[in-house]
Amino acid sequence: MRIIGGDKSGIIIHAPQNLPVRPTTDRSKESLFNILENKYNWEGLKTLDLFTGTGNISYELASRGVTEITSVDKDFGCVKFVKETAQKLAFHQIQVRKQDVFVFLKNDSNSYDLIFADPPYALDKIVDLSIMVFEKQLLAKNGMLIIEHGSHLDLSSQKGFFEERKYGQSTFSFFKNPE
Repeated sequence: MRIIGGDKSGIIIHAPQNLPVRPTTDRSKESLFNILENKYNWEGLKTLDLFTGTGNISYELASRGVTEITSVDKDFGCVKFVKETAQKLAFHQIQVRKQDVFVFLKNDSNSYDLIFADPPYALDKIVDLSIMVFEKQLLAKNGMLIIEHGSHLDLSSQKGFFEERKYGQSTFSFFKNPE
């Protein structure tokens, strides 16, 4: 995986083979960040990276100047790798939490400008993510939730859904606070 934008653009990061992850591809990530680049001024954003895995999205956000990033994963190996990599890259704005994402969401009371979730595609509770985010009011007024999921899953009937982008077997579903 590589960082595609920002001050650390071009850096290649090699994750251990034994992590239980499916990182967002560089092509999909580049397309996603092209969309986000037109919507956000990165500095000052408060972001949440759920099911962070290798930390791929967190590093990209940090490289682009996001000042507050919370990365959540329940796997010890993933958490250890993200902490070590963030330290090596001097990404001090990344705070890593080892916790089940649904427990984290249940107990969190912060408000985020951008929430990215990349759960395992086989997870049967993917639809619960947007429900929990809106019930807990975790999105800032103009905030956005993005869920990466398998293209077989349709989240368009979920509250706050406004767009999806498909990239092969992966889809990004975009949500915002309902007006």
